[in-house]
Amino acid sequence: MQASLRIGCVKYLNARPLIHGWDGPVTLDHPAALCDQLAHGELDVALVSSFEFLRNPVYRIVDGVSISSTGPVYSVFVAHRGDISEIGEIELDPASETSVNLLRCLLAELKLTPDLTRTSTSIVTDRRARLIIGDQAIRFRKEHENEFHFWDLGEQWKKLVDLPFVYALWLVRPEVVDVRTIGDCLRALRHENLVSLDRLVAEEKEFDRDFCLRYYRDHLRFNFGENEKEGLRTFQRLGEKHGLHPKRDIEFNLV
Repeated sequence: MQASLRIGCVKYLNARPLIHGWDGPVTLDHPAALCDQLAHGELDVALVSSFEFLRNPVYRIVDGVSISSTGPVYSVFVAHRGDISEIGEIELDPASETSVNLLRCLLAELKLTPDLTRTSTSIVTDRRARLIIGDQAIRFRKEHENEFHFWDLGEQWKKLVDLPFVYALWLVRPEVVDVRTIGDCLRALRHENLVSLDRLVAEEKEFDRDFCLRYYRDHLRFNFGENEKEGLRTFQRLGEKHGLHPKRDIEFNLV
């Protein structure tokens, strides 16, 4: 089953505990690219942006597994100088789906109105900031730790609604069969990797051991329980409120 399944996964450090050891080929790509491939039927299953489900709720969701945070997530932030309220423009990360729309919700709720642009200059000034996600964000933060402020979107979400934020989910296309077996395999893989984090981290080539363990244990959560589901429903309601997707009743079709 694993060898024939067309499976995709985000190519970031945060996804390693959910895909490491998968016995079969895996398409690794950025969130936006994977969302597009899943929507066009080029993948059967993918770990992709939670916003993809809210925008197109035809998928089944693998229950119990997500990439989430319950506070500062470290790797999703706006890099800025000065006060966040004085920023006039934020450059968006083109690889992101969920984080861009989370940013839109946070700004709207806080009544902040900077221009959001996709022009890529990579310059941060007193009036211009950047949304950065994933491994690029980790590298940027390590290299520029004392140069900028980092407006952590996970931290801001927790302050706003006091719930976890769900960044990514395993989504399964509606025509895929034997979805219960797929879900069981992905839950088992997550469990195996989390109980042997030291072994997983030992294979990491770019980021050091202490950082990886702190990132996985202090900043990230890999569950999709009741609190995470309520956090996702809250994201849905705010997305509707601010016109990010149509208003509709959404059910979590869990497998």
